[in-house]
Amino acid sequence: MTKIITVITLFICSLLSAQTQFEQGMNKAFGLWKEGKNTEASALFERIAGAEKNSYLPNYYVALINATAVFTEKDKTKIDLLLTKAQDALDVELIKDQANSELYVMQALIYTGYVVADPMTNGMKYSAKVMEAYAKAKALDPNNPRAVFGEADYQLGGAKWTGVDTKPLCAQVDKSIELFNNFKPATPYSPKWGLERALEIQKTCK
Repeated sequence: MTKIITVITLFICSLLSAQTQFEQGMNKAFGLWKEGKNTEASALFERIAGAEKNSYLPNYYVALINATAVFTEKDKTKIDLLLTKAQDALDVELIKDQANSELYVMQALIYTGYVVADPMTNGMKYSAKVMEAYAKAKALDPNNPRAVFGEADYQLGGAKWTGVDTKPLCAQVDKSIELFNNFKPATPYSPKWGLERALEIQKTCK
């Protein structure tokens, strides 16, 4: 009986230790990212992803860091590398789970990166894919604020060329802000970004 209790205790301790290592790693990676050390943060999230196969979050943040870096990068070679790294990390998680709304929001963001990097070449090629990814994200979770806002934001960005009526899109931005305010992340590390950008776009709508 004592042996059984010892084994159970050791098992619980190992679980707690693993959880602590995951949390420590995630906290450190977020700290690096906050300091603007994107490459180091991405590399650490990659290492965590290699050790923690049951959470989509480390690879998700590899994708997010690299995809968002594209919007301030001018070097086309670097942009291609960033988007490839983002897509590779995302693909690992999409193979495991096709029912996660956040993964499709990330896919839309990566496609948007290609459009922003070279609108003349990639606009026609990727715009439909962006909208398709957001549609999947919303179908899986209609209350995902990043899916609702991202779709509206992308269409607003192209409104000056497409001539689309912006009023319904601005209404979607308003809706997304309401969803952001009511959103409760599943874990401390779950995606919760987007509200600041939504509030900025809401001002331009007015």
